[in-house]
Amino acid sequence: MKNHSSRRNSIKTIVAAATGVVLSPVGSLAACSQPGGQLQLKGNINHSVCRWTYGHLKLDELCVLANEIGIKAIDLVGPKEWEVLKRYGLDSSMCNGAEINLVNGFNDPQYHSTLVKNYSEMIPLVSKAGYKNLICFSGNRNGMDDETGLTNCVKGLQQVLPLAEKHGVVLHMELLNSKVDHKDYMCDKSTWGVELCKRLGSANFKLLYDIYHMQIDEGDVIRTIRANHQYYGHYHTAGVPGRNEIDDQQELYYPAIMRAIIATGFKGYVAQEFIPKGADKRASLRKAIETCDV
Repeated sequence: MKNHSSRRNSIKTIVAAATGVVLSPVGSLAACSQPGGQLQLKGNINHSVCRWTYGHLKLDELCVLANEIGIKAIDLVGPKEWEVLKRYGLDSSMCNGAEINLVNGFNDPQYHSTLVKNYSEMIPLVSKAGYKNLICFSGNRNGMDDETGLTNCVKGLQQVLPLAEKHGVVLHMELLNSKVDHKDYMCDKSTWGVELCKRLGSANFKLLYDIYHMQIDEGDVIRTIRANHQYYGHYHTAGVPGRNEIDDQQELYYPAIMRAIIATGFKGYVAQEFIPKGADKRASLRKAIETCDV
């Protein structure tokens, strides 16, 4: 989900590496983190960070850094690595691993049988591990009109939502921009995603509102959050343009956005999903948490 190196490729690399890596003892990793101590966070935002954007670190190293800063969870982690999170007392704030990919999703009936099988297997695992959120995707249009896509998504998701409701798991369809990063992706506007939520009518289906993506495709971020917050179960951050640090070199003012999210009564997670380009990538994450902790 970036211009030069996609989230798809990053996730594949991380998953492949996870099967063969020998995890280092916790004590030996302490030197990997930057000094500075845990931030004095206000407690209004539940902070998380996406695994793939810090893929240059071993998961153990990222967990040490998260604990040092005061981050409560790691986003986009699958079952093979949940035990690592538990070792460090961290939540898996958005689980993944049931999706086929970002382009073949619930809007195309030819993938329904595979998706239903994948999600039917994953949902109980998420629940058993003590987690709640599981990501899903609409898929690309491939010439399909929005109404057909909505109808197809409803048919596919209705086959797994009863199981999600039974296990207390919430499926989150991510809103991605189709202008820059994910050409042809269908769930690229909040209006389309909200309509899907309304048609499904389940508290166990929500949208992952990615602030970076929605700034690119529709803007009007704060008003949209206020108007549709009941349909948003999770948030991602990144700087626009470029998907890098959320600093003064990009156009979004994150403190105001975070205050708007808090004002809706949101109690879920806000996950940092920027791609750090600064020389001190650990400091970039620390600064992002400070910026968003309002």
